[in-house]
Amino acid sequence: MMRGLYFEEFEVGRVYRHPFTRTVTEMDNIMFTSLTMNLQPLHLDEEFSKKTIHGRRVVNSLFTVALIGAFHVPELTMGTTLGNLGYDEITFPHPVFHGDTLRAETTIVDKRLSKSRDDSGIVWFEHRGYNQHDVLVCFCKRVGLMMTRPAEPGESEEGAR
Repeated sequence: MMRGLYFEEFEVGRVYRHPFTRTVTEMDNIMFTSLTMNLQPLHLDEEFSKKTIHGRRVVNSLFTVALIGAFHVPELTMGTTLGNLGYDEITFPHPVFHGDTLRAETTIVDKRLSKSRDDSGIVWFEHRGYNQHDVLVCFCKRVGLMMTRPAEPGESEEGAR
């Protein structure tokens, strides 16, 4: 099984350009919007949306941040995260529409060992999502609790760090 990085493996300042892309479909937007009980016609009603500044339906921004926030998982956090601690900032500088193909980048902003747990550290991430025209569509700052590297057999707990 592929795994993400342990706390010690994160390098502050490193930028990861994730290799995955995903074309957002009408079905993605309708299902996510319906599952989350968001009745906003901007996401669901084509006729309503034609009269807005966008002229068409806009993909639910919470779907966008969820997708952009997932592109990093295989490379960075698969099986090594203990959870999100928070999102400090989320912005959507440009709307996403049905048919847009998104990609993401992640920058490691900072990290420190946990003060309350001896098996983890805290990592600050910045995730950026771009459409097929390299237009920034999503930016978010996230804080995650990451596992420290387990001690090897015969290695002391301190030696693992």
